[in-house]
Amino acid sequence: MVTFAGVFSQLLELACALAFAPLLLGWVNQWRAWLQNRSGPGVLQPYRVLHKLFQKESVTAHSATRLFRGAPYIVFGCMALVSAIVPSLSTELALASAADAIALVGLFALARVFISLAAMDIGTSFGTLGARREMMVGFLAEPALLMVLFSASLISQSTSLATIVGHIANQPFAIHPSLAIAGIAFTFVSLAENARIPVDNPATHLELTMIHEALILEYSGRHLALMEWAAALKLYAYSCIGLAIFFPWGVASSGRAIDLVLAIPALAVKLGVGGIGLALIETINAKMRLFRIPEFLATAFLLAVIALLTHILLGG
Repeated sequence: MVTFAGVFSQLLELACALAFAPLLLGWVNQWRAWLQNRSGPGVLQPYRVLHKLFQKESVTAHSATRLFRGAPYIVFGCMALVSAIVPSLSTELALASAADAIALVGLFALARVFISLAAMDIGTSFGTLGARREMMVGFLAEPALLMVLFSASLISQSTSLATIVGHIANQPFAIHPSLAIAGIAFTFVSLAENARIPVDNPATHLELTMIHEALILEYSGRHLALMEWAAALKLYAYSCIGLAIFFPWGVASSGRAIDLVLAIPALAVKLGVGGIGLALIETINAKMRLFRIPEFLATAFLLAVIALLTHILLGG
């Protein structure tokens, strides 16, 4: 049953995602620069970039079709919806009944399909190259993500994200071996899906190694702004998924205003710590060769399957 509190919590989560996703990206980039003994551009740099891009004219190739022009809006919409349905602030959400593990992975897949088709739409070699690599990563990462979510769903006997988070958060503190293993697999998948080191380097435009940058190379203006904002939302969504499943404490179990007010700083602290951890991972690791990515994601899938079997064999 949809309630006013559920609708308010849903809208609040969406507003927080749209507002804070660029800030999380800037926080990670700033800490990455500090760990490399550089000053960095500042945590507000993603906002400046988005503002500059929205002010510029969007130029498209003569051969571009409606698919190329519409893909940024579809990709942005998918990432915004994912960020809204993940129970990052509250488990009482208007879309909680529809927000299950399969729907979540399906939204990620839908965005991947459109951004890959748009990259190939105008027929450039870089776009086709990036689309092939993106589909390879997705083909290997999505099953691993599903296995991670299924490992968590066995604890609550439900694939609903709100039910999983609420069940784990309200349990007495306990170490679940299956969740510990699944957490490692989820970290691998998150790095690959968000084009972070060691899978991809978001700071490079070298055509022989780039994946995500090759997909958006032909975009400009507001279209590029939407793609960059969608990438920040994807990082935010993955961060919230990991925090909601593996560190659900602080998530409100109701839609009361006081609970939501307390959940916002709790989420901010967890995202801040997680951003520092991501920057540290990127600093101490080097980018792997492209042909090693299947091995990397196959390891994530095997770890997720082991987590699933661990829960079945040990019962937790």
